[in-house]
Amino acid sequence: MRQKPLHSIRVLDLTRLLPGPLATQHLADYGAEVIKIEDTGAGDYARTMGAMHGDTSFFYQIVNRNKRSLRLDLKQDAGRAVLLRLIETADVLIEGFRPGVMARLGLDYPTLAAVNPRLVYASITGYGQDGPYAQRAGHDLNYIGYAGVLDQIGVAGGPPAIPNLQIGDLLGGTLSALVGVLVALIDARVSGRGRHVDVAMTDAAFAHAIFPLVEVLAHGRAAPRGEDLLTGGVPCYGVYETADARHMAVGALEEKFWHLVCDTLGRPELKRAHLATGREGAQARDEIAAIFRTRTQAEWVAVFDGVDCCVTPVLRLEESLEDRHLAARGMVVESGGVRQFGPPVRLSEFDAGAPRPAPAVGADTDELLAGIGLSADEIARLHAQGVV
Repeated sequence: MRQKPLHSIRVLDLTRLLPGPLATQHLADYGAEVIKIEDTGAGDYARTMGAMHGDTSFFYQIVNRNKRSLRLDLKQDAGRAVLLRLIETADVLIEGFRPGVMARLGLDYPTLAAVNPRLVYASITGYGQDGPYAQRAGHDLNYIGYAGVLDQIGVAGGPPAIPNLQIGDLLGGTLSALVGVLVALIDARVSGRGRHVDVAMTDAAFAHAIFPLVEVLAHGRAAPRGEDLLTGGVPCYGVYETADARHMAVGALEEKFWHLVCDTLGRPELKRAHLATGREGAQARDEIAAIFRTRTQAEWVAVFDGVDCCVTPVLRLEESLEDRHLAARGMVVESGGVRQFGPPVRLSEFDAGAPRPAPAVGADTDELLAGIGLSADEIARLHAQGVV
């Protein structure tokens, strides 16, 4: 079996909460050595956020597996000196502070690049390192609000709906950061020079609002929520309630699939309403909705399971965790007694193996310090000074 693809990469993770920790966990899952660096005070707030599993929260456990932990006070000169020693051995540093914080600590990209020119230094923020909003606080809802994404989520005639999949945090702060880091890593391996990767969660959400942009280009404005092709504006693509107040997702965009849906429902005359809008589309949606309300979700699953037309159940997450397909794909794993999502990208000749639980705070401090050449006396002195 080949080594894991990122086995030679060392990542220093200074992030907290969700976007950065999940990005570095993905790197760790594919073999990178990720050193989670927390301050000597509260550390990562996620440790105690929400329901607890032992000494740490479920939230913390499911975004910090496969990492090592180091406590380090970067406000002390000795703490910054330790980080600089670690930088000499690192390939990537990822931080999520507001713009200017790392510079005030004397740990900005130019300073660290002078120590290690090959370093890829990623900064994850809501609004980026510059621009009028750079210093503003924000959360996922704010980022997708500015990006024109939140306005598109919800049903026709209703208010914007708050998604429980954090689009800005995860598309922006997690996945876009991964793209930027890996792009810069490839370049650093070739050129010998790293880069500063500036990731703004608002930018990333904005840059992926594809269909609203199509509407703006074509008609000068985005379609109202619930009225576009992919938000419920046509009968063939939408969510329909069942007799037991569950739902079925109908994604029959292609004509051949819609025709199969109509035949399966016994309503071939609705085939003409495939992409209908306006009064005709609303009437067809109402008729389809009335049909779906005649049976339970389980009954409709039994009807459509053998029909290849993009009609599927809307599952609750606890049901998804038991779904036979997701289980067969290895998407549910266990670490430290906690069920978690498996690595989302499968690679040939790669086995993620059993994940290590998220580390206890500072669990690897002494070993990591010894690894960069500090003696036992020096390490003891750092403990006594409250640096680690």
